[in-house]
Amino acid sequence: MKSVEPYPYRYVLGVDLGTTNSAVAYVDLADEDRAIRFFEVPQLVAPGEIAPQPVLPSFLYLPGPYDLPPGSTALPWAPRRTYAVGTFAREQGAGVPGRLVASAKSWLSHAGVDRTAPILPWGAPREVPQVSPVEAATRYLRHLREAWNYAVAEGREGHLFEEQLVILTVPASFDEVARELTIAAARQAGLPRVILLEEPLAAFYAWLARHEDACLEGLADGQLILVCDVGGGTTDFSIIGVRAGEKGLRFDRLAVGDHLLLGGDNMDHTLARHAETLMTGRPGRLDARRWHQLVHVCRQAKEQLLGDPDAHPSVDVTLVGEAGKLIGGTLRATLTREDADRLLLDGFFPEVAADAAPEAARRAGLTELGLPYEHDPAITRHLAAFWQRFAAYLRDETGRDAVFPDHVLFNGGALTPAPLRDRLRRILGGWFEAEAGAGWQPHELENPYPHLAVAAGAAYYGKVRLGEGVRVGSGSPRAFYVEVTGHEGEGLRAVCLAPRGMEEDATIRLDAPGFVARTNQPVAFQLYSSSTRLGDRPGDVVTLDPDEVTVLPPIRTVLRYGKKGTVTEIPVRLSVHLTAVGTLELWCHAEETDHRWRLLFDVRQEVDPADAGAGMAETLDEALVERAVRHLHEAFEGDADPAPLRRRLEEALDLPREEWPLPLLRKLADVLLELPRDRSPQHEARWLNLLGYLLRPGFGDPVDEWRMRSVWKLWLEGPAFPDRPQSRFEWWVFWRRVAGGLTATRQEQIYHEVRPYLQPKVRTGKEHRFIPRRMEARERM
Repeated sequence: MKSVEPYPYRYVLGVDLGTTNSAVAYVDLADEDRAIRFFEVPQLVAPGEIAPQPVLPSFLYLPGPYDLPPGSTALPWAPRRTYAVGTFAREQGAGVPGRLVASAKSWLSHAGVDRTAPILPWGAPREVPQVSPVEAATRYLRHLREAWNYAVAEGREGHLFEEQLVILTVPASFDEVARELTIAAARQAGLPRVILLEEPLAAFYAWLARHEDACLEGLADGQLILVCDVGGGTTDFSIIGVRAGEKGLRFDRLAVGDHLLLGGDNMDHTLARHAETLMTGRPGRLDARRWHQLVHVCRQAKEQLLGDPDAHPSVDVTLVGEAGKLIGGTLRATLTREDADRLLLDGFFPEVAADAAPEAARRAGLTELGLPYEHDPAITRHLAAFWQRFAAYLRDETGRDAVFPDHVLFNGGALTPAPLRDRLRRILGGWFEAEAGAGWQPHELENPYPHLAVAAGAAYYGKVRLGEGVRVGSGSPRAFYVEVTGHEGEGLRAVCLAPRGMEEDATIRLDAPGFVARTNQPVAFQLYSSSTRLGDRPGDVVTLDPDEVTVLPPIRTVLRYGKKGTVTEIPVRLSVHLTAVGTLELWCHAEETDHRWRLLFDVRQEVDPADAGAGMAETLDEALVERAVRHLHEAFEGDADPAPLRRRLEEALDLPREEWPLPLLRKLADVLLELPRDRSPQHEARWLNLLGYLLRPGFGDPVDEWRMRSVWKLWLEGPAFPDRPQSRFEWWVFWRRVAGGLTATRQEQIYHEVRPYLQPKVRTGKEHRFIPRRMEARERM
């Protein structure tokens, strides 16, 4: 197979950013056998105690000022770290749930909230400093990167985590916004480029990695493989087809299910509600802290009851008493195997018919902590509906009159207990007994390490991108549509932008139908996706059934056009690009000029129509932006004078800088951060002045925290020309503009360094590395 990636890496890293646990697998490309290995992640396991663990629990604990002794959250590579992730975070948070962030990955897919806003822990007391779902994911990824760099890369050139080929997994059902936010979290964590891979595909790649040398015995042309992935917070279904190729068997991902916010966490909560009723007489009587403790012990009880029923016919669960509480004594309950069968097997994996459909009228399986879990917790009903939806398509693709899953691959921690897998195989056998024969059940493709399979498969996929191994054909699992105005009574009319199966790194430009866009005033594009519509081609005008599409966040923008800024209607064309990293880009092109605009999703929860134009980001012609970027390079790398740079940028963009939108400001800032500032005092002064303006106030964009970490290196370096008053003046202007984005610790560090030179009573005799003893008046302002 031809290599997709260049080969400047020492390692391939597969990262499973899980709802409950995260893991890293790797391949050392210098090893002859190219074996997949697992990185044991150094992490806090107790206050101030570090130990390597097979996984990093995906929990974030935000301590209060008196929760823990000083230094409890310190790490060898981050001694001033003020939060904890991993094992200790999970254990400590069980006792103080108001400060624990859990299920951040589920929140990333929650379109009903602003996923970039500080909302977690959900419902936390006012004194708890909340973080966004993106920031929580960032902290898990940052820990993985820093832990690897500490344990593996320290002192070894070319071994840094961020220098490797990194494959990051996401649920197959993640929509485009959730994928974009995952990429943003990776960037904030110091990973400038990652490639996304769907988790069910990763699980299958892990199976391929174990069986590639066995010539894939047992598989045959035309067969179907069902991947059933039930993790802590989500359930994913995928179907992979087996085909005969020129060099043996090949594989194609044929179908992907819709997003199901349903998994092992729901089972734990269901068992805990039952235990709470046994303990207190009715559900809902425990406070939040004891409830979370009970969920934790019920998770362990579930694993015992379903893991080995002979060894554990029953399990005692205990909550230690608390003085001064209404329900404060020590509470005990006994959970039996019969309880587990009734609540978990019958509740989440009931015996249902092949034509069953999810029940929309009831809400079970618990809706906890603001997350919109599925109304119907029966995973088997969702599976039946999934198979029915694609049955006709599978017949066309395989040429088989009777389609059923010849093989099934189970993945996810929730399916570790054998009774759950046995129940699912028995149900599948019953559905297709007429077609496959009496007593038939699908063959199970073994998965000995379900908690590590996704990471292992991601690492194997990295090898595939380098030209080794067996590739699974995939493409986009969804088709995309943009709504257009129709006649009354026509239903939901839309134009197909991209079909299912669109290949990676491909671009589709719609030549028909033509669109008319209104420029220089707020406009909105409503997009939809569908994993079930088949046969739609780019440009087709179709009527969508609301039940077969997912509503994506709208694109709200102002298309800047012309120097006068008057409202103008112009003919445009749309194009779609599926990037090499697995995200979708939508572009708008003017037909009569060279103008083009990239359209970005609005990830805010809701916008009142009356306020739709307020704070709306403008979308500039990409050619103008590229012209501005060239001016930056010419000023700091070429021969252009930096002094008139501001005027040249305003002319290039055809917009005064007071009207530059946030995406433009940050794009130019990212370019400037990569350019040298130390060519001359004049270059440094202009560089600092412009960068401060582009980054102010230091927050407001999902990637600003990552930018501020890059900016902090400037403080550690100091001005390049500290003896030049203009350089020093622009230095202080820069820090005033961006200080709001610094952490409290770094703000305090600046304060303590500067204070002796501002306040006579605390003057010091020590020389500062760049602050003069006598600061000019304008520097002190």
